Amino acid sequence: MNHSRIAEAGLAKPGTTLRYPFDPDLPVLFVGSKMFALLGHTGERESVNLKADPEEAWLLRQQYPEAVLPGYHMNKKHWNTVVLDGTVPDDEVFAMLEQSYQLVRSKLPKRERDEMQ
Repeated sequence: MNHSRIAEAGLAKPGTTLRYPFDPDLPVLFVGSKMFALLGHTGERESVNLKADPEEAWLLRQQYPEAVLPGYHMNKKHWNTVVLDGTVPDDEVFAMLEQSYQLVRSKLPKRERDEMQ
């Protein structure tokens, strides 16, 4: 898994864009006006910050203690940093990306959600 595959999967979802609001080397996937995936680095390894249900976030951290960490510079209850080093299977990363997209999209104003359909 790498940033390119995550960006490609994220951009295939309705209403998504890739932006650089923080730094030209820090791509962020947005749904509407809110971010749902921040593509960064943990040390020398690629990583992605994804929103998660708090209980599921905790479970994923227990299941993959070296690769799923509390969200770096994020609300640690709701965000995980996933290290993309192969520890977490690709299908699991894609499932986390989908959950992040759905959680963030569900919090958008109704007008914004309706424009995406």
